[in-house]
Amino acid sequence: MNQYNILKGPVDTEKSNLQKEKDNRVTFEVDPAANRVEIGKAVEKVFNVKVKAVQTMNVKGKFKRRGKIIGKRRDWKKATVTLMPGHRINFFEGA
Repeated sequence: MNQYNILKGPVDTEKSNLQKEKDNRVTFEVDPAANRVEIGKAVEKVFNVKVKAVQTMNVKGKFKRRGKIIGKRRDWKKATVTLMPGHRINFFEGA
């Protein structure tokens, strides 16, 4: 599996921004088949940083209703990557 296929994109929420500033933790949406070791190596290779730890979780899609029609959002996998001290990833710098 290619490193660029493992990482689908950053998760930009209020909680993830607080974790990034306070604990040097970055959150990504990742491929559901990827494990912690693959995710850590992909982050190190793509962003040229050192990874301290990786936590993963499977996020279940919510059921949504619009009138009589009931639908479901997709399931996805989220990874929170803790970086070594002195390493940073800036996604939206200068925007």
